[in-house]
Amino acid sequence: MTKDNMDRLTWLRKTLEDADLDVMREMLKVFAEELMGAEADSICGAAYGQRSDERVNRRNGYRERELDTRVGTIPLAVPKLREGSYYPDWLLENRRRAERALVAVIAECYVRGVSTRRVDGLVKTLGIESISKSQVSRLAKTLDEEVAAFRSRPLDDGAYPYLWVDALAIRVREGGRVVKVACIVATAVNSEGRREIVGLDTFTEESGPAWTAFLRDLVARGLSGVKLVVSDSHKGLIAAIEAVLPGAVWQRCRTHFMRNVLCRVPKSAQPFVATLVRTIFAQPSAEEVAAQLARVVEQLEERFPDVATMLEDAAADITAFSTFPTAHWRQIWSNNPQERLNREIRRRSDVVGIFPNRESIIRLVGSVLSEQHDEWQVSRRYMSIESIEKTMQPLLTVKVGLDQEVVPALMAG
Repeated sequence: MTKDNMDRLTWLRKTLEDADLDVMREMLKVFAEELMGAEADSICGAAYGQRSDERVNRRNGYRERELDTRVGTIPLAVPKLREGSYYPDWLLENRRRAERALVAVIAECYVRGVSTRRVDGLVKTLGIESISKSQVSRLAKTLDEEVAAFRSRPLDDGAYPYLWVDALAIRVREGGRVVKVACIVATAVNSEGRREIVGLDTFTEESGPAWTAFLRDLVARGLSGVKLVVSDSHKGLIAAIEAVLPGAVWQRCRTHFMRNVLCRVPKSAQPFVATLVRTIFAQPSAEEVAAQLARVVEQLEERFPDVATMLEDAAADITAFSTFPTAHWRQIWSNNPQERLNREIRRRSDVVGIFPNRESIIRLVGSVLSEQHDEWQVSRRYMSIESIEKTMQPLLTVKVGLDQEVVPALMAG
């Protein structure tokens, strides 16, 4: 193989000026080959073509291998050695779980009878030219084992004081029809203040029995110490929380509640109403949260009586966060971890559109969640250990809400 001896700056300028080249693909190819060449030189003990007494091996040409990337399939020249073999596992094998899952699910669509034209279009969205049946089988088997281990791991390392649960409707082909199933995901904050994805499952519909079974499975795996559960207002879910997690306080998800509020308001008035309602959650203490809630209700009562009634009826549900340490308020009521996960799941699942079966949903969503879970374990804490310890202190009682209802509360931090 002839090596380009131009300095890299000259090469880059030439590449950028050439409108016919895919710059990203060409740059990735050159950089990957440079890294492989450097690693091969290290194994040989001397650079390519260099005379050295420390040399222990020599190059022996190249072999072509293809690398599937998000910018397309790139042919790479992998160095060969005269003695032994060299293969860059770090480059050609260590692909992201979620990306491998997407490839496996798309290929399975083909196996299950989805039209060839549609499957070809899906594969091309990844920039991949082709995929073999043996590759599909190998990817699916590896992913299924990883996802199964992730979903069934024990949750007995400590308490999980905060828990978020939500369900997404995903289309799947069953019995010759396309139906929607509920994909349920649970996220928690552990005793060290770090986020974890603790649960994933699919059910025919989002119902009370489904939520009960899901939460019982979490408890059976070791989930304990739950103080607050954040979710939407599904009646079956609320009943399941009361039955399976006794003593836990339920907080209505502000994102879902805001959607319900704004659908009762003219579009022109939605920014005003949304800003006004958000002021409830921006107060520094439980007493001020309750006082601001009363002021907002009074202000909306004349123009938007339906919204005022909703706020009155949901007062205790949407202000449950105020009975916990103030350091956690933003994380609790914004429901950030769950909403961001939902957007990432949607971004990946929308590529497929209709899944061939429920197992493929678990494979793709489970890979996405496992990947995110690993990233959370090495990122900074979501909540401080000190505030988590304060959360676990004995409960007090304070008065919150429009009706001055007495509810259990934790000491404000």
